[in-house]
Amino acid sequence: MQAVVYKSTGSWYVVKTEENDFLLARIKGKFKNQQLSSTNPIAVGDTVTIEKEPAEEAWMISKIEPRVNYINRQSPHNKHKHHIIASNLQQVLLFATLVEPQTSLGFIDRFLVTAEAYHLPAIIAFNKTDRWQEKHFAQYEHIKIIYESIGYTVLKMSLENGEGVKAIEDILYNKTTLLSGHSGVGKSTFINHILPENHLKTLEVSEKTGKGQHSTTFAEMFDLPLSGTIIDTPGIRELGLVDISANELSGYFPEMRRIKKDCKYNDCEHYNEPDCSVKDAVNEGLISEERYVSYLNIKDSIAEKNY
Repeated sequence: MQAVVYKSTGSWYVVKTEENDFLLARIKGKFKNQQLSSTNPIAVGDTVTIEKEPAEEAWMISKIEPRVNYINRQSPHNKHKHHIIASNLQQVLLFATLVEPQTSLGFIDRFLVTAEAYHLPAIIAFNKTDRWQEKHFAQYEHIKIIYESIGYTVLKMSLENGEGVKAIEDILYNKTTLLSGHSGVGKSTFINHILPENHLKTLEVSEKTGKGQHSTTFAEMFDLPLSGTIIDTPGIRELGLVDISANELSGYFPEMRRIKKDCKYNDCEHYNEPDCSVKDAVNEGLISEERYVSYLNIKDSIAEKNY
């Protein structure tokens, strides 16, 4: 029978059947023996076929149905392989913070590039507004203008005082949403708020490093009370892009994608070429300098990885 993968612990998978039963299952050896470019043959969100092993009581995953989409990252252990974070998604929600810890725009842009590559709508939620000073509210408004002008949804929230939480909940309704972000930005606290029976472990931000500590070890899917599902992921410190070349990178920046056809050269990389429409737009303030710097940094990192 068919089931959906709700949790992966490496060797065992928690799956939910069409009858809403949760079962433990293992994968058949054929998946382990395949020459895979990913470090995990099965991901949370996959629809799979399970069957009982004749000689034992264990359930086995015998087939993976084709994925509608998936989102991945470079494997932290092998730069030549990728790790599938989750599959069959309808949108992604990135939790970010301006303080304790601070999320860089470069990290946000890497995440958005990945979402664009897999045609997934992305929402950015800036958490911990209760800890902001006046300068942080001004910084947020600047960031909001940058990303909303491109077409992204940008929201602010505080789990401490409840500001903006209802707006986030409404966005999740009737969708399968991947939740991501650095460790310590409040993902687990948010899930505990909307699903109090789960009691996910939360960890404070390290005072010494200013960075969050990992409180989620494995990706896991949860059913929302009314309708929809969310997938919680381990906190990501670096998001290594895969399967994206330097030449195609600008196509995943929507503001560049709209005008790159006006460049003098079809293969323009918007770096030092003459008559570049993207560089002209940056100089005219039509494309933010911060986004352009992110583009150049990501392009350089792709080139270094392929060297």
